[in-house]
Amino acid sequence: MPLRIKLPAKEKIIINGAVIENAGEATTVILHNKADILRRKEVMKEEDAVSPSRRIYYSLQCAYLFKDDRKKYLDAFEGYATDYEDAAPSAKPLLDDIRKFVAQEKYYEALRKTLKVIEHETERLIEVGILPRPEEAK
Repeated sequence: MPLRIKLPAKEKIIINGAVIENAGEATTVILHNKADILRRKEVMKEEDAVSPSRRIYYSLQCAYLFKDDRKKYLDAFEGYATDYEDAAPSAKPLLDDIRKFVAQEKYYEALRKTLKVIEHETERLIEVGILPRPEEAK
């Protein structure tokens, strides 16, 4: 079944590692075969990978998008995941789920699950007082 993607004007999307921007009016793109896709809101820039959980996300994002360098990025992911698990053992179930997706080569699903690790990290930083509680941040 084809995948239909609505692409607003000036919106960017990454398909199989190529950055594509809609230069005109809003349009719909239909993909008829399997492709690795990320929308702008799902893309993390390297300079934004500033915490352990974000480095996990970034390495998986690159593994997903850049097949030729996948092994390098998966090795980085495993190193970051192990370091995070050592620092925050309560994240082990989340990381185990991500590792299962990676083992099955379901990189997009692994990437989506990594958002839970980012949430986990944020919660831990709030608990130890490094980040303010949301109600205190106002």
